[in-house]
Amino acid sequence: MKKSSMSRVYSWGYERGYVKANPCAGVSKFKAKNRERYVTDKEYQAVLCVAPLPVFIAMEIAYLCAARVSDVLSLKWEQVGNDGIFIQQGKTGKKQIKAWSPRLQAAIEKAKQLPTSAYVISNQYGNRYMYKGFNEMWVEARNRAGKISGILTDFTFHDLKAKGISDYEGSSRDKQLFSGHKTEGQVLIYDRKVKVSPTLDVPLPENIPRKYSK
Repeated sequence: MKKSSMSRVYSWGYERGYVKANPCAGVSKFKAKNRERYVTDKEYQAVLCVAPLPVFIAMEIAYLCAARVSDVLSLKWEQVGNDGIFIQQGKTGKKQIKAWSPRLQAAIEKAKQLPTSAYVISNQYGNRYMYKGFNEMWVEARNRAGKISGILTDFTFHDLKAKGISDYEGSSRDKQLFSGHKTEGQVLIYDRKVKVSPTLDVPLPENIPRKYSK
């Protein structure tokens, strides 16, 4: 049980005289270490090549739009418009229209091959995928890709959002506008791609012995 849940239970009991104190009060909250896993293009493509159509489409939307799996699975056709895909993030409530790119349009076109439904990504019965059922397909595709390619595919579906933010060119502010995060600090958590940084380029001093200067 999480600390916050336990604290609420003890607070309820304390207010009613069932316990003498809340032992959770004053206990520091454990801070989980941020994930640093960056999904390379090679790893992403390995899974994409073997993914069933629903997983293929979901991967592309999550990556290209920096979207969470819950927002991808709940996406309806009524959210698909002329300017792009309207997404209101379930976690933050942030509203965005994700502008069309040729690759995003291609992914949505593939979704038209799925059973007719109000949802963009539908199962064989025309219903939306629940997380459990979709995650089973995702894990199976990921594991299969690892066996076929010999590549380590130990990343999560949520890591695809981080890949999208990491691959998006621009400043942290640009990435914030792309991802829909409230602060640039939140963006930095998802920006996991190691950047190539410049090095100092100055000539070697002339008084260095010749054997070291060549």
